[in-house]
Order: sequence, then structure tokens, then C-alpha cells
Amino acid sequence: MNTDSACLVIDMQQEDGFPLHDLHRVIDNNAELLAALRGIGIPVIYTRHINAADGSDLPPGEPLDSAGRPVSYCAGTCQVQIIERLAPRAGDRVIDKPRYSAFHRTDLDRQLRELGAKRLIVSGVLTDACVLATVLDAFALGYRVDLIADACASTTEAAHNAALLIMANWVYALELFSTAQYLKRLRGEPHQSCRPTEPDQFAHRPDQFVATIARLQTALGLPRRNQE
Repeated sequence: MNTDSACLVIDMQQEDGFPLHDLHRVIDNNAELLAALRGIGIPVIYTRHINAADGSDLPPGEPLDSAGRPVSYCAGTCQVQIIERLAPRAGDRVIDKPRYSAFHRTDLDRQLRELGAKRLIVSGVLTDACVLATVLDAFALGYRVDLIADACASTTEAAHNAALLIMANWVYALELFSTAQYLKRLRGEPHQSCRPTEPDQFAHRPDQFVATIARLQTALGLPRRNQE
């Protein structure tokens, strides 16, 4: 088993309280990625964001319904379960977390170090919340991160891309890939990726946002898309 790397699938759950941009494509990309990684023995760890059903131990301001229950990721509901197509297999690990970062108040770091993992292959949702928080903590803890950009999603494509730019600008241990390019890398074929080489590599003015995203998409070998 290859234990230098581990795959971390962030919160690919059945929560439907808010829309996720292009979710079907993201599910397809995760399924293809997981099949390839399992085929070469990379350990797979899923996270599930779970809020206590009684509304206890929640961050300040967490939205609640009229009965005082969290409106999203509520424990004991189907919304906290992993999407069926991506359901964990025998030997996979599942870590429940109470906050955005998969490292906060969990034993994820201990499990990764027991596996000998030094590089994390990260996918999941939301790019601008739990994925971003987890990647920042992974960087702080000394891990290298391969982020599979089109296997992540947020509520809008603009929010997704804004988070990618933040990570590409400041997470120096990060390398960004598209799913197709990462699969080429696994096969030992020539591939494209984006690796930060200087601070604020994608610095831009507000009016340059779309053009800057196009630069990133080109680096990842992705077709240019209109922002939605």
C-alpha cells in the first residue's frame, strides 16, 4: 500500500439545503478519482460535517430552525450521509467533524501520521469553506496538498474560483490539478498543474477577476468557462 499519500474527500454529503454549482460533474470527477486512487492502494478518508441535533456546541450564529435545530448538516438526518455514488468502501475511513476544518477537534492528523502520509489529495465541498479551511490547516501542519480543482464545488462558480485563487496565492505546499490531468500524473504521463512559485501569484484587481480565473484554468488544462 502506498502510504506516502492519502486521499481526503471533504463533506461529499447529501445535504441539500443550498445548491452546489455543477454538482453532477463534481460527483463524476470524484468517482473517477477515487477509482484510480483505490486501484493503486492510496488510503481514502472521508469527512462528514455534522451539527448536533439539539443545537448544542455550534459556532456562534449557526442558523437554527424554529425548534432550535441546525438547518444544515443536522445529526441523525440523511443529509449527513455520504452521497450514495461516492459511499465509502471497506477499508476507507470516515471522520466526523464539528467545524469547517477537518483537523479541528478530530484525530485526522494522528491518523494521517500513523499512515505515514505526507501528501494529501483533496477534493470535496465547499471550496470556499471546509475545503479552504482544511487545506490551510494541512499546510500549517506540514502536509503537501494536491488539490483536485474540478472535484470541488461551492454554491457558485465565482465563489469556487475565488477560493482556488486564495489557495494558489498563499499555500506554498499546494499543487492544483484538474481530474483529467491528475489521472495522467498517476499514470506517469505528461500533465499540467499549477504550483505556487511566489507570493500572491494571481494578484488581481476586481475588474481582472474573470481574466485571472482564465489564467488559472489554462494552467490546469481546463476549458475556459464563463463565470456563473
